[in-house]
Amino acid sequence: MIKLPPLPYAYDALEPTVSETTMRTHHDKHHAKYVEVTNQLAAEKGLEGRSLEEIIAEAEARGERKLLNNAGQAWNHAFFWTCMTPDRREPGGELMRLVGEGFGDLAGLKAKFVETGVGHFASGWVWLVVDGGKLAIVDTHDGDTLADKAQTPLMVCDLWEHAYYLDYKQDRKGFLEQWFDTVANWAFAEAQLAAAQGRQEPWRFELAA
Repeated sequence: MIKLPPLPYAYDALEPTVSETTMRTHHDKHHAKYVEVTNQLAAEKGLEGRSLEEIIAEAEARGERKLLNNAGQAWNHAFFWTCMTPDRREPGGELMRLVGEGFGDLAGLKAKFVETGVGHFASGWVWLVVDGGKLAIVDTHDGDTLADKAQTPLMVCDLWEHAYYLDYKQDRKGFLEQWFDTVANWAFAEAQLAAAQGRQEPWRFELAA
């Protein structure tokens, strides 16, 4: 059985960018439900006791779309909480070198990140990833996840309306801009980059639980 990981900060720690009300609803209701359904379906499919990453891989191999959607959402949300911090600092070192190569500067990266997120139709996720040694911005739909893909995710922002509607209404662009500028966890992105380069282990769901 997988467990709902606690937030790595207080519910109100990301205010005013993300309100306490949004965090309580998002974590305690939405994320909790994905974890609950994943456990139910995993038990039905004989996958109880597996790690979430193993459940995702097996669900994809078997074509079990409902399980894959819920397991992917459980993983994505846990990763998303870690991608935010109340103690934001600017990125540096190797990450900024790659930002410069791929986007010119941090403003260029932000512009592409926001553009991709705004342009994404309906629900999903916008990711900063390492792909072939270079940085890229990609988006995924609904419960699709990068948990078991060749690309290493460094950062993700949730594009589902429950992530921002209480605070920003339909203004997804405003949410993404504020999120990038104020709560993006660049220290975590740097750690994931080190993992992509084989210098440490990547983040796993169990580390958040």
